[in-house]
Amino acid sequence: MTKKIKHIKEAHSPENFSKVIIRKPKKNSVGLDSLKSSAFYMKKYMNPLQVPLLISKMNQKGGFDCPGCAWPDPDGHRSTIGELCENGVKAISEEATRKRIKAPFFEQYTLAELAAKTDFELGKSGRLTQPMYLPKGKQNYEPISWKEAYAVIGKELNALDSPDNAIFYTSGRSSDEAAFMYQLFVRAYGTNNLPDCSNMCHESSGKALSETVGIGKGSVTLDDLHEAELVIVMGQNPGTNHPRMLSSLEACKENGGKIISINPLEEAGMVKFTHPQKPMKLLRGGTILTDLFLQVNINGDTALLKAIMFNLWEKEQQSATKVFDHDFIAEYTSGFEDFMQALKQIDYNECVQLSGVSEELIEEAAEMIANKKRIIICWAMGITQHQNGVENIREIVNLLLLKGSIGIKGGGTCPVRGHSNVQGDRTVGIWEAPPQEFLDRIEERFHFKPPQKHGFDVVAAINAMYEKRAKVFFALGGNFLSATPDTNYTAEALQNTNLTVHISTKLNRSHLITGKHALILPCLGRTEIDVQKSGKQFVSVENSMGVVHSSEGVLKPASKNLKSEIDIVCSVAAATLGNKINLDWLGLKDDYHLIRDLIEDTIDGFKDFNKRVKQPAGFYLPNGARVRQFNTSDKKAHFTVNPLPNIKRLDTDFLLMTIRSHDQYNTTIYGMNDRYRGIHNERRVLFMNKEDIKAQKLKQGDVVNLRSNFDGTKREAPKFKIVEYAIPKGNLACYFPEANVLVPIDYFANISRTPAYKSVPVSLFW
Repeated sequence: MTKKIKHIKEAHSPENFSKVIIRKPKKNSVGLDSLKSSAFYMKKYMNPLQVPLLISKMNQKGGFDCPGCAWPDPDGHRSTIGELCENGVKAISEEATRKRIKAPFFEQYTLAELAAKTDFELGKSGRLTQPMYLPKGKQNYEPISWKEAYAVIGKELNALDSPDNAIFYTSGRSSDEAAFMYQLFVRAYGTNNLPDCSNMCHESSGKALSETVGIGKGSVTLDDLHEAELVIVMGQNPGTNHPRMLSSLEACKENGGKIISINPLEEAGMVKFTHPQKPMKLLRGGTILTDLFLQVNINGDTALLKAIMFNLWEKEQQSATKVFDHDFIAEYTSGFEDFMQALKQIDYNECVQLSGVSEELIEEAAEMIANKKRIIICWAMGITQHQNGVENIREIVNLLLLKGSIGIKGGGTCPVRGHSNVQGDRTVGIWEAPPQEFLDRIEERFHFKPPQKHGFDVVAAINAMYEKRAKVFFALGGNFLSATPDTNYTAEALQNTNLTVHISTKLNRSHLITGKHALILPCLGRTEIDVQKSGKQFVSVENSMGVVHSSEGVLKPASKNLKSEIDIVCSVAAATLGNKINLDWLGLKDDYHLIRDLIEDTIDGFKDFNKRVKQPAGFYLPNGARVRQFNTSDKKAHFTVNPLPNIKRLDTDFLLMTIRSHDQYNTTIYGMNDRYRGIHNERRVLFMNKEDIKAQKLKQGDVVNLRSNFDGTKREAPKFKIVEYAIPKGNLACYFPEANVLVPIDYFANISRTPAYKSVPVSLFW
């Protein structure tokens, strides 16, 4: 029997912190340091002969889409120097690395030995080059042929008592074509168990926006950001997570716009931006972005928004000029009276206290908002990953509705997505809770009745595996274990399965915490040329603002034995389903145009898909909120009444949020530094307020352990080095995935069930 690896105990944890360097946080972002960092990654990890080709084709019309974030590219002119950022370079250096993992690598290391490596070491081991199989009872992966791998999967799936005993996870980096065929296979197999990374990030946005404005996506375009009078950036760190967003914010400032940033940490990217492609900016030191910084408590956003809107209502009473857009409210919204009645009754002082922001700064923010119309509010995980994540976004919508700032040029909602096609995956059917209309379309087009019962989201999937109700775990991309909450619980859940399967480009921790037997299926990366029987192929992706466009790789594949995600999915479907439905799975993988025809037949907005996706900048999908067509039950945008969050913690507890370092994207660790925050050579650090350190009788550099107590269960994360930082009192921050072990599996957002990574009550011990 395969030895179970205890994830935390056997994973790397420093015995000392002798290499860590702590410097003063930066107040300026990008600039020359970013260019130097990009050059370092190109030189260290990439073939220098490939660099010019990659740089010239990344995010360009007719080129390949960055495998990192989903920030949109300009519809018109794009930079010929390079339409990319530092973290985009880091992302392609992972795919274009010179290093390869072949069979001898797995002969050399057992699972336990690999598990003892850091996530950084695992990721930098190189590209996977051939299918690998971990037989039952073995400690080393072995080579397996593609045909044999497909047979293993088909046999295991067909032996299950019910299709609902299988879990089919999806990362947001899969193409539209791969995702569509994946969901079609899973539904033909007989289940809606299609959890995906949306469940862990912007599910709260989708739920809140669908309810209030009728579409689970943002309403703005890239040009809207340039034309906004005011951009409010909440719970987001663009300088690290979406660096190309900074040039859009700079364009807003240059056009006379203002920016308010709201976050527990002041991030370098929102303080000042030095455009690396503008020599005069490099010489003069860049552009100051934030006009007003509101350092909110962790999960103090709803309280802050209520206090701001209360201020606006008071101005409405006192001013001859109306602050609210009453014409818009009367024609396009419902629920205004109930909302206003609740707003007038709030305890303003309580809201100020909970927010952590001074009354003077709240009044200044309200003054900036009062006389503006073209307002965009951007947000990310700092808003969504709380128990009240959905309510946070409803409150954002309330503010925009008061101002009539949705459905106008330069105004609207802007949830900033993570993975490059996470929004597209949902559009083409990766959803555990699909609308009935979509299921009906599947039945009409493919002549089989898809399952009607909603499937497992991420939290439910983990519980099902832990309770041994789910026997097979299949992942299309991603690093499930490191991305999910309650790491030890999730690890045990995965180890309770019969089979785990991962379609991947690189080694990650999820490959090491397996079922009774396991498969790693290596696939082409976004940067690589994809040739099938009908010739060279391209795929499509959807960016954060609803633009669908093509992506075509330019590099020779890392191995002749790699297959595309589409090829793998279709081959697994053929091996599992046989002739269960009348569909030529193997023929479809030979020509992706045929798959796009199926998407066009099934999903609204994709008319003439094959023709329009070849347009240089792609095409926009329909977006009702963008044109004030609110597809809600009453065709109105909805005001909502939302309570203040009830944050449960003991007097001795702190509130912890998990964050990314600058050398990181989601669970991928590019390096061991967090340059903007001044951290070098280490990740197990704990950002803490100076007064809190003193009150605990600690000092900077001390090493402490973290414990979360939730419903009587203790979860612990050992050895974090204290770093004194400008963070509100009572608040802590440290990196994920190292701190995910502290996030309880049953601590998640109301309605969306997104794990509450950003507000975990914890205590310290040493």
